Amino acid sequence: MNYIFYFLIALSIIYAILTGRTEELSKGMFDSVNLAVKIAFSLIGIMAFWLGLMRVAEKSGMVKIIAKLISPITRILFKDIPADNPANTNIALSLTANALGLTNAATPIGLKVMQELQEINKDKKSASNAMCMFLGMNTAGFQIIPATVIAILAGCGAKNPADIILPTLIVTTFAFIIAIITAKIFEQFWRPQNNGGLNNAE
Repeated sequence: MNYIFYFLIALSIIYAILTGRTEELSKGMFDSVNLAVKIAFSLIGIMAFWLGLMRVAEKSGMVKIIAKLISPITRILFKDIPADNPANTNIALSLTANALGLTNAATPIGLKVMQELQEINKDKKSASNAMCMFLGMNTAGFQIIPATVIAILAGCGAKNPADIILPTLIVTTFAFIIAIITAKIFEQFWRPQNNGGLNNAE
C-alpha cells in the first residue's frame, strides 16, 4: 500500500511539473494538510466523550448488563464456546463497543477475544468456526451511533453530521446479518475436526 501511495504522489508531482500546475499542487497539498489537522482535532473531543462515556458505563456495570442482555444471542451464534469461557463476555463487549461507534475501543477487545478463542482451539493452524463467525461480525461493524463518522463529518463542516445515523444503521444491519448468514453457510462446508480446528468437507 505504501508503494501505491508513493507512486500516486510522484505521479502527481511529475504531472504538475509537466503541465505547469505546480502552484495548484502546492495549494492543494497545504489545504489537505490543514483539513487533516482540523479533522484530527475535531475527533479528539467526540472520541474523548464517547470513550469516557464507555468507561463510565464499564465502571458502573452498564456494559456488563448490556453484555448479559445480548449473551443469549451470542450463545446461539457461538455454540462451540463453553458457557463459562470469558470469550462470551468479551464478544458481547466488542459488539457493544462497535454498536456505539467506538471502533478504537472495540479493537483491543476484539484482539483479546481472538486470543481466548485460539486458546480453546486445539488446531492452532486453522481458524475455528467461532473465530470465523466473530471476524465476520466484527468486520461488518454493526453501528447504532457512528461516533467516528459523525466526528469526521463535523470536522469537514457538515451542517447536519448526525444525518448519517439512519443510513449507517440500515447498511451495517444488512452487512451484519449477511456476515452471520455467510459464516453459517460456510460452516456446512468446513466442519470442525475432533481437535477443535476446521477441516474441508469431503
